[in-house]
Amino acid sequence: MTEFIKKITPNVKDDVLAGITVSLAMIPEVVAFAFVAQIDPLVALSGAFIIGLITAIFGGRPGLISGAAGAVAVIFVSMISEGHTKGMLFDTPIDNMGYFYLLACVILMGIIQILAGVFKLGKFVRLIPHPVMMGFVNGLAIVIFWAQVKMFSHKSLSVSAEGVNEYVSTFMQGSELMIMIGLVALTMGIIWVLPKITKKIPASLTAILITTLIVVFSGLEVSTVGSYIIEGGGTGLKGEFPTPNLELWQNLPFNLDTLTFILPFAVLAASVGLIESLMTMNLVDELTETRGNGNKECVAQGAGNIVSGLFGGTGGCGMIGQTVININAGGRGRLSGIIMAVTLLTFILFTDKLIEQVPIAALVGVMFMMVIETFAWSSFRILKKIPKSDAFVLITVSAVTVIFDLAIAVFVGVIISALVFAWENARRIRARKRFKEDGTKIYEIWGPLFFGSILAFNEKFDVKNDPDQVEIDFVEARISDHSAIEAIFALVEKYQALNKKVTLKHLSEDCKVLLYKASPIFTDIIEEGIDDPRYHLAANPEKFPKPLSEYKF
Repeated sequence: MTEFIKKITPNVKDDVLAGITVSLAMIPEVVAFAFVAQIDPLVALSGAFIIGLITAIFGGRPGLISGAAGAVAVIFVSMISEGHTKGMLFDTPIDNMGYFYLLACVILMGIIQILAGVFKLGKFVRLIPHPVMMGFVNGLAIVIFWAQVKMFSHKSLSVSAEGVNEYVSTFMQGSELMIMIGLVALTMGIIWVLPKITKKIPASLTAILITTLIVVFSGLEVSTVGSYIIEGGGTGLKGEFPTPNLELWQNLPFNLDTLTFILPFAVLAASVGLIESLMTMNLVDELTETRGNGNKECVAQGAGNIVSGLFGGTGGCGMIGQTVININAGGRGRLSGIIMAVTLLTFILFTDKLIEQVPIAALVGVMFMMVIETFAWSSFRILKKIPKSDAFVLITVSAVTVIFDLAIAVFVGVIISALVFAWENARRIRARKRFKEDGTKIYEIWGPLFFGSILAFNEKFDVKNDPDQVEIDFVEARISDHSAIEAIFALVEKYQALNKKVTLKHLSEDCKVLLYKASPIFTDIIEEGIDDPRYHLAANPEKFPKPLSEYKF
């Protein structure tokens, strides 16, 4: 993937052109997600403007593009539907109550994200293993690809057998399909060829403009941004400047019932939003060979969602598709995100009729190229070279991302990776056994002692047949958790039950503190003041002026 991206120093021209390109690609995707969540497209576009602007200015990752993303929109679908129903059950029924619950949920989502940043939870994204990252990228690329395939269809409103209004998709056929494919291929071809001729103008923006001009001047009957919005139930792209939504405070009941209703959705949306934003931030870090600030990004995402909710917009997060388009177009600084947001607002307020003429095929072509460049094709090449567990994680995360959603995929990947890590480390614990001249049996323990290695640790000892004097030497071991302490405690009790004396040696100071707190019996069995040469080497190297090879420890 990284071979497609070059390291570019931020500059104004690249950032401005990249921002304009991304804003064009943002519109159909945000509108599509609005249809999924059953909200007005202008609500989603307003949210994309607000979140995109705030995160671009205050976020922890210049070049990252945020907006009303589908991963978050899907979470709100059932809440909005249930909210409409709850609104009709009030003493004074309120229409469109689900929308007001949505705004309150977005605000609460933002508060949770700010708290995550304040408590520095953003750093935990660094613990996500590389196979999970590759699986996330591949899975999301497949999801975005499939979303573009759905653009090769028309939506029509119909009434189901139960009398419910629903949208039915009809796939394009005949000459319309051929024209759509041709325009998509033309757009992709321009994006591929133009950089080989000149890199002074952004290929994606040029491809969109050329394809749009061909459609406008040839009079081709194709699906456009305007027709797409109208097919989905919208009235067009024309909107107003976002202002605080006073209806929210007038119609929303501020009570425990409202909080318990929106809290689960807010927590899930906040989690999904932060995971996708931070994973996208990691991707940009790799592509640009720089490093962002995860905690700062959490706070910015939260602030963007709070303001969006207050101004009547929907929630959002970092968008990998638009971010990759931005990086490919040369966008590296904060200005690219700011231009994206401002241009998006300009489209909505002043140039709606022009933007509505942009063919969907041009935007689909841009997204297809983005998918090609985002997908980690190297994963096919390395599957046989990496450990089987990592290959399994990579494939699993990709599949779960496609079938379920990003948050579940990342959690599953991290859990599998953690279990594999615990298993591998559990196998590393060893015990070297020897006897002193007085008959004392010594166990020298090597490796980490934690919950995963307890069983292997216990199997090293022969309590019944051991002599009356036993030393357990943790010379190359470390007690890592409470399970390890309990294992040592249980082992000591077994020896003492047979009236055998146990001595514990070479424990680090922090391990001793944990054991002393666990039980007073350790006061008599932990040997203190041992002259350990390993510690002297670290603390007082001048005691060993000769080369280490000349010493016998």
